[in-house]
Amino acid sequence: MHRPISGLPTRAQILDFIEKSGSPAGKREIARAFGLTAQGKIALKALLKDMADEGLIDSAPGRSFHKMGGLPKVTVLRVADVDDGGNVWAVPEVWQAETPPPRLRVRERKRGELGIGQRVLARTEEAGSGWIAHPLKVLARASEQVLGVLREEAGRFWLTGVEKKERREFAVSDTGDAAAGDLVMCEMAGRPPKVTVRVVERLGDPFAPRSFSMIAIHKLGIPDVFAEETLEEAEEVARLPLGDDREDLRHLPIVAIDPADARDHDDAVWAAPDDDPANPGGWQAVVAIADVSFYVRPGSALDKEARSRGNSVYFPDQVVPMLPEILSAHVCSLKEGEDRAALACHLQITSSGVLKGWRFTRALVRIAANIAYEDAQATIDAGAGPMIEALKPLWACWGALGKARDAREPLDLDLPERRVVLDEKGRILSVAARERLDAHRLIEDYMIAANVAAAKALEAKKAPCMYRVHQAPSREKLVALKDYLETFDVPFALGQVVKPSTFNRIIDRLGDADFRPQVMEQVLRSQTQAYYAPANHGHFGLSLGSYAHFTSPIRRYADLVVHRALVAAYRLGPGGLLPDEGEMERIGEGISRLERRAMEAERDTVDRYVAAYLAEHVGEEVEARITGVQNYGFFATVDGVGGDGLMPVRDLGGEYYRFDEAARTLIGETSGDVFALGQRVRLRLAEANAVSGALRFELPGGKGAAPSRAPRVLKRRGRPANIRHQGKRR
Repeated sequence: MHRPISGLPTRAQILDFIEKSGSPAGKREIARAFGLTAQGKIALKALLKDMADEGLIDSAPGRSFHKMGGLPKVTVLRVADVDDGGNVWAVPEVWQAETPPPRLRVRERKRGELGIGQRVLARTEEAGSGWIAHPLKVLARASEQVLGVLREEAGRFWLTGVEKKERREFAVSDTGDAAAGDLVMCEMAGRPPKVTVRVVERLGDPFAPRSFSMIAIHKLGIPDVFAEETLEEAEEVARLPLGDDREDLRHLPIVAIDPADARDHDDAVWAAPDDDPANPGGWQAVVAIADVSFYVRPGSALDKEARSRGNSVYFPDQVVPMLPEILSAHVCSLKEGEDRAALACHLQITSSGVLKGWRFTRALVRIAANIAYEDAQATIDAGAGPMIEALKPLWACWGALGKARDAREPLDLDLPERRVVLDEKGRILSVAARERLDAHRLIEDYMIAANVAAAKALEAKKAPCMYRVHQAPSREKLVALKDYLETFDVPFALGQVVKPSTFNRIIDRLGDADFRPQVMEQVLRSQTQAYYAPANHGHFGLSLGSYAHFTSPIRRYADLVVHRALVAAYRLGPGGLLPDEGEMERIGEGISRLERRAMEAERDTVDRYVAAYLAEHVGEEVEARITGVQNYGFFATVDGVGGDGLMPVRDLGGEYYRFDEAARTLIGETSGDVFALGQRVRLRLAEANAVSGALRFELPGGKGAAPSRAPRVLKRRGRPANIRHQGKRR
């Protein structure tokens, strides 16, 4: 038993308590063991979140903690593989950490009793560098499913999986109604060497329009079909009268500025000089947001469906919306010339961009124009054109907001976003970086101002708020960043108070150096992942003390929660709700997890499109940059397009390459050639698999070819590395 101590326990003490506890150790148990006060419990919650971000602990479904890479002493496992030697390998049935789940070797009581897909209740123990599982009870079987493409050879069918890491092919025992070349969902069964799969669902042509996104949808279990009850309810609420008690803002030339291909329009903006003598040179602004809380009431079928989805998922070829189309694309969407229900955020902004005041009302708006970012930018640049009189004050007020932004110095990483452009038949036209315009930054700054106002408005009422939390980087991540920056002779002191501006100074110091993009990428990787929670820990990246998501309730459940809290706290009519802290915590954890799922789905789908685009260039040489180094090879990204591919070490030539784990380099024992993180290399594209999104490279000169030589040699922990230099989110 731990003796209560004053103050917050250290990470080591918490890990020791979790490991030695004879019962599940949750936040309550840890607080009790260390005798923490109410204030200490708040600090403990933040510390436990930091430890989870740092990979030290993981939270199990029962809200107990265990060491990351560790497991509960008794848990449910799923058999994932039986190797050629008959060894059974299992993984935890539930694993919520972002790191890969551990693989446990199962000690069968009777050899051959367990096959792939079976579930067991097992006692776990750590053995050396691995884990052993001792089955206690075999549970009801749950089939192991695998998504892949059918291939026929010599009259037999084989399944090639869609996972990048899956190198095996499986014999198909039953193809159902599927044919060679079809994308299918299969069930796995049996033991090596007789592991087979059976087709349970035919998904069609993997190269047909929308198939790449459907792969991600099926792989990650993203719900893409609404229940009949939900659709009927959406049709019903879409006919609700807007009411006479709304503030009428239809006289204001409010405009919605969005991507040209936007499927929904959550937000619209208006600004004008402030005539209040107490705000000389200041501005009035309105950020009008779709009033989704008016239509989607707490506890309704629509609400339950929206919460289970968490957010809309945006693919190059389709959108999986959080709300049915009649709401997301029509009744709630702020469309030009249509009367719409809005929750209006009225802002008073000083000449230096400080938020002087705010108020929230339920309003009736009629959008003056839906304008694409490019068109808005072109109009401002020309000084004339459609809606110029509405756009001019918006840009002028944004100039004031920019002063406040520059003063607080948020994290400024100008990393390009890949944009896949398709034609009307779903064929790929191009893959390129999305252009960043002042019009994009303008809308971002108005949205940030409204989000801050929403958080502060709820704080003023002492009402619950779903904060968007982004905490400062952990020391472990800063140490890793310091080591990385040393490879470019860029100093980084660990003892300093780290602010967003600290990282901005690093980037500014690089100037136009050739390696600037990968340093920005590494700085981004050093940041913690943002999440939703009712406890406020600020937003490090934006350098803001209070921040919530208010501006996108059509596509984010978090924003809907904030809308309901504002409606209830300020008595703005029906649809309000003030959940208790426990419920807010559960909602925050759920939607944070669903957000990560959506990000993975979107990223994987873009990777598949990039691979499909590059498939036409297989055999050609490409300029690439090394983004990762392992003992089995290095990963590289194609310049200007993206897409990560593997250059296997076995194809680097006849000599032996030594892997330096600390420096992340591969070093030729004979030649001294070095392949290092961030290095520019010229490679031949050997393979581009559109179904898995995987790329594979070769050296242009074949085996034995040397990496790019460099005029400058950088030090990597005392070893020279040949790196070529060409001189030159929230």
